[in-house]
Amino acid sequence: MTNSAPLIIFDCDGVLVDSEPLSIRVLVDAVKAHGVVMTEAEAYRHFLGRSLATMVSVLDETFGVEANEAFLDRMRADLYARFEQELQPIAGIAAALQALNWRFCVASSSQPERIRLSLGLTGLVDFFEPHIFSATMVKNGKPAPDLFLYAAEQMGVAPQHCIVIEDSPAGILAAKRAGMAVFAFTGGSHADREEYRADITALAPDAEFDAMSDLIHLVHNHIDGCSR
Repeated sequence: MTNSAPLIIFDCDGVLVDSEPLSIRVLVDAVKAHGVVMTEAEAYRHFLGRSLATMVSVLDETFGVEANEAFLDRMRADLYARFEQELQPIAGIAAALQALNWRFCVASSSQPERIRLSLGLTGLVDFFEPHIFSATMVKNGKPAPDLFLYAAEQMGVAPQHCIVIEDSPAGILAAKRAGMAVFAFTGGSHADREEYRADITALAPDAEFDAMSDLIHLVHNHIDGCSR
């Protein structure tokens, strides 16, 4: 049986935690160590919002980098070290979560240990446990709809009653393909690139916003609009 009350599904990186610039710098440094020059703009274009499996495939097919276990282990260690030193929550997210009157969960392309580390370091994990869903739990990562559909099923909510909060083109496409409303959050520190903002707008999300203090108002407006 599904619940008709709204469910808010949050992406993690770039929506709950301001991790994208850290992740991109670590990736660029990792491929540079293998003699491959990749700009940050290229990294964002190819990897923002994508799963680990997709990253491994693209590194091999597009950049000629074999992302084997040793490569991934080194990159993961570097990333986690940066997280422990520098990772911050998105401004205003804790207050927004406290104010939400609806159920919510997180559905991220990252692996479960990385999601929990990110949320733990930023003081957010208790808002979500145990409702943490990873692309490792489904066959296809974003932009396929699998992860969002899985999260909704596990939470007992039909797709048409879900609102996804995303920052990446891949995530917005995944939400649309899942038949869910999607709000594009453009307040992360990676979101000041014109190309990125143009890509987001071109996908026509149900709303765009750059301050988490606006989230409650946007959700209320969306629910009111759907009930008319």
